[in-house]
Amino acid sequence: MVRSDSHSAGAGDDTEPTESARRRAARASYGFGALAVLAGLALSTLVDSVPLAYQYLPLAVSVLAFGLPHGAVDHLVVPRAANRRPTARSFAVVGGLYLVVGGAYAVVWFLAPVVAFVLFILVTLLHWGQGDVYAVRVLTGGCYLEGLAPASLTVLVRGGIPMLVPLVAFPGQYAVVAESLVGLFDPGAAAALEPIFQPTVRLGVAVGVGALVVGSLSLSYRRAETLEPWLADVVETLGLVGFFAVVPPILAIGFYFPLWHSVRHILRTMLVDDVASEALAAGNDRLASWRFVRDAAPLTAGALAVLGGLAVLVPYAPTNVPDVLALYLVCLAVLTLPHVVVVTLLDRTQGLLVWSTTSG
Repeated sequence: MVRSDSHSAGAGDDTEPTESARRRAARASYGFGALAVLAGLALSTLVDSVPLAYQYLPLAVSVLAFGLPHGAVDHLVVPRAANRRPTARSFAVVGGLYLVVGGAYAVVWFLAPVVAFVLFILVTLLHWGQGDVYAVRVLTGGCYLEGLAPASLTVLVRGGIPMLVPLVAFPGQYAVVAESLVGLFDPGAAAALEPIFQPTVRLGVAVGVGALVVGSLSLSYRRAETLEPWLADVVETLGLVGFFAVVPPILAIGFYFPLWHSVRHILRTMLVDDVASEALAAGNDRLASWRFVRDAAPLTAGALAVLGGLAVLVPYAPTNVPDVLALYLVCLAVLTLPHVVVVTLLDRTQGLLVWSTTSG
């Protein structure tokens, strides 16, 4: 057998091992997603008796478990998806992307932290929605998302739920997080965000999210050839709405980010790696996981270095647990913007861009 170093998750061959790997990845994504929701709901019942600092613990764990590492194989995924071996050039291109795009965004945090925070919310909304479009189309088999309108609506819905529902349900804690991030650079600047926490604005956001959910699921229903993928989509979408409406945002994001979003992207990276994909198909989760850990370790260390650099450079050094986790979120923001570019290139390689008319 000649090893090509990759399988495409969306546009790859249709051999049985790859299909088996996809089915196993789908089960894993459902399992970890259910774990995130159930754990968050269970712990939310104890929130009143748990100090706020301890609610950051799941997010803190994501520094090394799933969260920070999930984007640390960006230099490998596009070549593998295109059935090419990663090269020094591909590493240099991605490294340059992170340096230029991530570096420019870091500068924005120092010069205009409120603008940077709003951009963080918007970019994360689009990216998390982008990740779930892949999951629905490839892992769940939701071919009804082919084309601009249904895919775009799903991006807005799946990304909007974790970013906007907490604003409606928990404006006080949302404001605390915003103040923590902005306060690392300019403690007084966060006052500019106060209008978005007003009841009328939050009501408008609630109505808008509700309309998007109804519109997205209705359009998907009309386009669905079979009901099973659509019903899975409905359960996930409404489940996420309930989850983020009930679980305080610090705790909710602490479970959602590593166990829902990051795990799904990690599974995607496994599916474009020959060895990991074949291991998944064979039920050898340990080998597939080891491949990812090995590949992600160097740039996870690099991301930790970025976190350390930000800790030294921010004008107001963290003095408590919320401040330290705010610094981590700023680091994630800086790394997310170039990561979105890479994932978009991956979508293009696999025929999964929202304006694509094929599923790969």
